[in-house]
Amino acid sequence: MSKHWTTADIPDQRGRVAVVTGANTGLGYETAKALAAHGASVVLAVRNTEAGERAAARMTGDVTVQALDLTSLDSVRTAAAALRSRLDRIDLLINNAGVMYTPKQTTQDGFELQFGTNHLGHFALTGLLLDLLLPVPGSRVVTVSSTGHRIRAAIHFDDLQWERSYSRVAAYGQSKLANLMFTYELQRRLAAHGTTVAVAAHPGMSSTELARNTPPAVRVPLTWLAPLITQPPAMGALPTLRAATDPAVLGGQYYGPDGRSQIKGHPRLVTSSPQSHDIAVQQRLWSVSEDLTGVTFPLAPARQHLAHSA
Repeated sequence: MSKHWTTADIPDQRGRVAVVTGANTGLGYETAKALAAHGASVVLAVRNTEAGERAAARMTGDVTVQALDLTSLDSVRTAAAALRSRLDRIDLLINNAGVMYTPKQTTQDGFELQFGTNHLGHFALTGLLLDLLLPVPGSRVVTVSSTGHRIRAAIHFDDLQWERSYSRVAAYGQSKLANLMFTYELQRRLAAHGTTVAVAAHPGMSSTELARNTPPAVRVPLTWLAPLITQPPAMGALPTLRAATDPAVLGGQYYGPDGRSQIKGHPRLVTSSPQSHDIAVQQRLWSVSEDLTGVTFPLAPARQHLAHSA
């Protein structure tokens, strides 16, 4: 392996099946494109299927499209049923899609948009597809978080849907913290099965459409500084790709850029905030997520002493 991990280090993916959410643009597109180029059969799970078909046409390899709107639990269930009817296995489920810093809005099920899309939609999708991964040795669930999990982030159990007040930055932080807590709790529950692992990644600061809702006061200086502090989507996708394909990856790990403050660079193992490892909060969030989505996982609850620590 080279000093810096790149797409050249992706092992042969022939015979593997990958489902990538939000894969018609940005990080998801680059992730799916690289997996397909290395032989995987890739499903682009996207809300806009026309955009998905255009993205698939620009990729080389076996690439298909599946409609998925993470803001609707009905759509998540429909998509999961469709995938189960057409696939007999999933090697990689990459929970990539997301929204950031949106004005106050709700999903079709009444959840705050960022929490509902980034966390609850992916929680439900994973639970509905997991039995297609469990029989597959080396299968992985990779969930994309963000350095935003450190910024004004907490799980507000007393107001998860931000009905009393709203901060787009804090709501995003909650959703990205939830992504990590979901990964760590999922990994504990998967450990007894020995086939599937849960891993997280973050892209640093990448120049994608995700930042389109950044408040103007922040967006203007970021535009000026972009050449210095952001990296192209192809680089931002590398931590996800490493988490998904590097044979040395272990369950419960977290990958991000190796540059200063993890803003940009090549992927390496990184650490998340101390609060992301709070087992009691992880388990409470899991229980609440099951209640809100109506989705339960085909896994036994984890024991606290099996917790991953980092």
